[in-house]
Amino acid sequence: MKQLTIRGFDTELERRIQDLARSEGISLNQAVLRLLRKASGIGPRSRSDSIGDALDDLAGTWTADEEREFLAAIEPLEQVDEELWR
Repeated sequence: MKQLTIRGFDTELERRIQDLARSEGISLNQAVLRLLRKASGIGPRSRSDSIGDALDDLAGTWTADEEREFLAAIEPLEQVDEELWR
């Protein structure tokens, strides 16, 4: 299928497609194709693609040294302030 006509765009969807095209400097057709590919799970992923799996690309990528550095950096956040729990 090389061509498809879609009818029934509501005002909000039309505005969002136009906003994407304008912000990315692409045509409306390219914007719609990008959104369709993204929604179908076959488009390129970015950090803001979805809620819940936005960090999947980072999972398992740290070295042991990076893990130790991160854990040391958040160590103060692990301290319980006993005064706040009375």
